[in-house]
Amino acid sequence: MALAGLIYVLGTVGYYRARTPEIIRTARQDARAWHPLSEFSGWQIQALLAVQDPGFYRHHGIDLHTPGAGLTTLTQGLAKKLYFHPFKPGIRKLQLMLLARWVLDPLVSKEEQQELFVNLIYLGKSDGRPVIGLGEAARVYYGRTMAELTETQYLSLVAMIIAPGNFHVKDHPEANAERTRRIAQVVNGTYQPRGLMDLYYGPLDPETQKGLAPASYFPKLYDPPKE
Repeated sequence: MALAGLIYVLGTVGYYRARTPEIIRTARQDARAWHPLSEFSGWQIQALLAVQDPGFYRHHGIDLHTPGAGLTTLTQGLAKKLYFHPFKPGIRKLQLMLLARWVLDPLVSKEEQQELFVNLIYLGKSDGRPVIGLGEAARVYYGRTMAELTETQYLSLVAMIIAPGNFHVKDHPEANAERTRRIAQVVNGTYQPRGLMDLYYGPLDPETQKGLAPASYFPKLYDPPKE
């Protein structure tokens, strides 16, 4: 059973290597609006990577070492959007990692990965309609373009990526504001993540934790050191 699963997973690599250019073209065509990476400032991209994938330029789709990286790189997050509808845990995680490592990262430049990610990421709902992409989120939540956002407004959108329901800028403004504050500390270097799974940059209150994936939060990271 395990061998059959592994053969299936490996077989998908060749399939998606052939289909990736077509999949990317379709994703661009189907987008409501496409915002080129040039619309984002250098600081905006740097801030996004500091939170979503601090080892982005050092890895090839898989990163299990960089503090604050978590278990899903930006490349893997993009692979979820492109190849899985929807994504389900289990053997799909291994498939996802292989696709990120052997398909997306070799075939798609780092810059294009970033542009695809910022345009395809899900950022909650507004009036019952999904908000897709940071450019659309800027317009829907703030009535601004990317260039018009303040740094705090931009970080408040980045704050939603990890769990749009928990950190929704309109539905849960207090949780969003607290995560935005913590993200700002990571971006300006005053907070250094303590380990791979330090994704929230400090303890979370029980209410904010509700609905978060069990593997995404390890409160023992923040226990005081034993004397």
